[in-house]
Amino acid sequence: MTDHAKPAAKPARPHFSSGPCAKRPGWSPEVLSNAFLGRSHRAKEGKARLKLAIDKTRQLLELPEDYVCGIVPGSDTGAFEMAMWSLLGERGVDALAWESFGKGWVTDILKQLKLTDVRVHEADYGFLPDLGKVDFDRDVVFTWNGTTSGVRVPDGSWIPADRKGLTLVDATSAAFAQEIDWSKVDVATFSWQKVLGGEAAHGMLILSPRALKRLETYSPPWPMPKVFRLTKGGKVITGIFEGETINTPSMLCVEDYLDTLGWAESIGGMKALQARADANAQVIFDWIERTPWIANLARDPATRSNTSVCLSIVDPAVTQLPVAEQWAFAKQIAALLDKEGVAYDIAAYRDAPPGLRIWTGSTVEKSDLEALMPWLDWAFATVRASLSKAA
Repeated sequence: MTDHAKPAAKPARPHFSSGPCAKRPGWSPEVLSNAFLGRSHRAKEGKARLKLAIDKTRQLLELPEDYVCGIVPGSDTGAFEMAMWSLLGERGVDALAWESFGKGWVTDILKQLKLTDVRVHEADYGFLPDLGKVDFDRDVVFTWNGTTSGVRVPDGSWIPADRKGLTLVDATSAAFAQEIDWSKVDVATFSWQKVLGGEAAHGMLILSPRALKRLETYSPPWPMPKVFRLTKGGKVITGIFEGETINTPSMLCVEDYLDTLGWAESIGGMKALQARADANAQVIFDWIERTPWIANLARDPATRSNTSVCLSIVDPAVTQLPVAEQWAFAKQIAALLDKEGVAYDIAAYRDAPPGLRIWTGSTVEKSDLEALMPWLDWAFATVRASLSKAA
């Protein structure tokens, strides 16, 4: 493995970060030239741009007519916290966790909201919990796609249509790239920085009629921070879903999001976005099949993410090392590829098992992933050779 030749061709865009993610193909700062800057976002023109972003999101995601969608503060985290603080507590909660962010929601439910009637369904990285044990008479909290584990739910068939509780779904690395059955989702959140490669800090909140009814019939017992308030006088603040944001948004980021939505429409909408992500992920899956030193962290092919592909280094010379040294090995690979200008930000998430993580969402070009695969082999061989010399 020590004589692995350095590849000649490099990815044209070495941006494989899992957030913020690669900008859309052909993006340049000039697309922001018409941004509504230096004016109040509450002006007629500002609200129109915000409303356009909401309307285009609804159209692209193919949301049901009776669902609402709004722009809220704090990226996906802010949107999901807003949902939990506003809706949970009316009944018991089943919380699912199989990666870092799902575990974070569990921590907030137990230690911040201090709910007591909570059942936690956990699984190790690489696996899903037993979905058959979830009780939908209760509210259910889960991530659709585990960004830090590369494990997603296969579909929405495990969620009953006649459920009594609400389903709260963190969909930030699934929205636009994966099929979501909206009839099975009462709350969904995501951020602009993932599948469409937009800018960070803004979250999107999608609510079903059942979630809207909960907002108007249940009042949580805890104080509600201003940026989380979705009701006033017992009624939903409908302006949030018409472009009247709770706090001041960045109109530069709004313009960038509108550009990405326009690009998505121009290439064929949802089907095209999903097809791009599927084809991108398949490049890595095919490489894994012919590469003995690497494995997909997601064990079941049916649950493998098509956006955030997480990889385990399974070469015996590496797996026999202490975990800290396995981390060091993976980070050396990532650092080497960064130095070569071949791949940026591909080390595994800090809470995940040691390994690599490569974003394959819709804004990434398949050709760049194809160019990356030989570099991964080269970097592994290079770092493994230094490991052998040290021994």
